[in-house]
Amino acid sequence: MVKDYLLQNWALILVLLAFAISLKITVSLDKKTVRRTYALIAAIFLLSIVVFAEFYLASIRQYREVRISLMAIRYSATPFIVALVSFTLIKKQRWFVFIPAMLLAIVDIISIWTGIVFWVDDAGNFSRGPVGFLPFVVAGLYCVFLVFLLIRHSNKRLIEIIPILFLCVAFAGGLILPFVFGSSYSHLFCTTIAIALFAYHEFSILMLTKKDSLTGLLNRQAYYAEVGQDPESITAILSIDMNGLKTLNDTQGHAAGDEALLTLGLIFGRSLRRKQSAYRIGGDEFVIVCRKCSKEEVKELVERIRKGVAGTGYSCSIGYSVCDVGEKPVDVLLRESDEMMYADKARYYRESGMERRKS
Repeated sequence: MVKDYLLQNWALILVLLAFAISLKITVSLDKKTVRRTYALIAAIFLLSIVVFAEFYLASIRQYREVRISLMAIRYSATPFIVALVSFTLIKKQRWFVFIPAMLLAIVDIISIWTGIVFWVDDAGNFSRGPVGFLPFVVAGLYCVFLVFLLIRHSNKRLIEIIPILFLCVAFAGGLILPFVFGSSYSHLFCTTIAIALFAYHEFSILMLTKKDSLTGLLNRQAYYAEVGQDPESITAILSIDMNGLKTLNDTQGHAAGDEALLTLGLIFGRSLRRKQSAYRIGGDEFVIVCRKCSKEEVKELVERIRKGVAGTGYSCSIGYSVCDVGEKPVDVLLRESDEMMYADKARYYRESGMERRKS
């Protein structure tokens, strides 16, 4: 039995082992993400054992009850794993993302005795119950939710969208192909998901050369490399500085400061629209570059950012400079946006009565 499992899942074991080794030697990931990814690896491995055992027992009638129990676990595990992927890949994702998967697990367990989702008769024949497609629907909705969040938290660039779509195709295949190729595809589901996640992880590591590891925004190197590409198309630059980061670090610790920067970075990223890119160029310094955007679009962007920041308890100063295509060079736009930002920052400290402390 062990030999048969190894023969069927050797590729999966190698991928998961490579995944675990990559996590061990990657120093740029935070500990929370690493722990959650290890949990994801373990969940995929355990699911592969459940799938193998279920189909191994399919031809042994005296283990019918065990097979039905394993089937309940398999149907419950797929949405749970997709939820765990979301919990792992999306920063600041909360535990309640697992609630639909938990509710589905309860329905699957009830189905062991009622057959509401699936049933296996005494002859070993499988049949779906009245809500037999519910596990696939829940898993599909989780996949849609995951893709939505990944795109929402990305920098809206094709180089980031393609790996997300690759991940989407892998999960969609796991939901659709069993109906095309039958139950034999179930043996490939875990391997498919593991390969897709490992490929996405490796891509994320490569992207760290261009992305800030804390906020997920583009970094300083990417800013200098990209503003030189077609600079005439840059029609606006926003300069953004967080207010009070030094005080926050001194009074509550650097973890609190990192949490503040992460929160602001997520808001900036969600506020972006087409042809708008956000960069973290310093500790609490951010720049947003707009290409071929009108003054109205820039003002709408500033309003979205201010509205998002207002609900966080944090504060930031914003300045911007807008021009027509090719009217001003990038350094002039940046200087003008910095001047407006510094004026906004001085006004903030003057009106709040806080002591301005330089970091």
